[in-house]
Amino acid sequence: MDVFYNSKGIGDVLIIPLGDATDRYDISIETIGDVTRIVDKHQKVLGYNIQNASTYFNLPDSNKIKVTPELLASLKELFAKLKLEDNLDFDLSPKFVVGYVMEKVQHENADKLSVCQVDVGEEKLQIVCGAPNVEKGQKVVVAKIGATMPSGLRIKPTELRGVPSNGMICSQKELGMPNAPKEKGIYVLDDSYTVGEAFPV
Repeated sequence: MDVFYNSKGIGDVLIIPLGDATDRYDISIETIGDVTRIVDKHQKVLGYNIQNASTYFNLPDSNKIKVTPELLASLKELFAKLKLEDNLDFDLSPKFVVGYVMEKVQHENADKLSVCQVDVGEEKLQIVCGAPNVEKGQKVVVAKIGATMPSGLRIKPTELRGVPSNGMICSQKELGMPNAPKEKGIYVLDDSYTVGEAFPV
């Protein structure tokens, strides 16, 4: 789970994204103290903006910030002080992890897509992948559901040509790594990595 803070770029505001609006024109906001809650027409909370964030939290000015148990406790304390019902039961497990491709089969409706079964430690995920170099037996970097890519893309459950896909097998370019190769292809890890461990992004 990542939140965003950039005092030089957008001011002393902590941005907590929780979901995406289906219609960006059909949202409403409610402000209590320094906390603004953003909801859609179904009253689903899409996120919070916290003004004067530096007075409540010790934040690195690094744009994307991983939520720690300590930061989550401070957020809950602020919401309790303002008597705000919170939607802050975040999953703090790592969203970028080392995976192992257990199986790869050809997508039945797309020549350039593969359907992979990937072990990510505590669970096995089905991921549809378009990379030409994905193969059974590889260790790879997996962006799990809920991950936010360096590009800002949020990973959600989806279907590709009718086949469910729950995550992304990543390339170096998608991970924002310096000197990423220009040719298309996933980032294949060596055997020193452990399946299920967090991969730093």
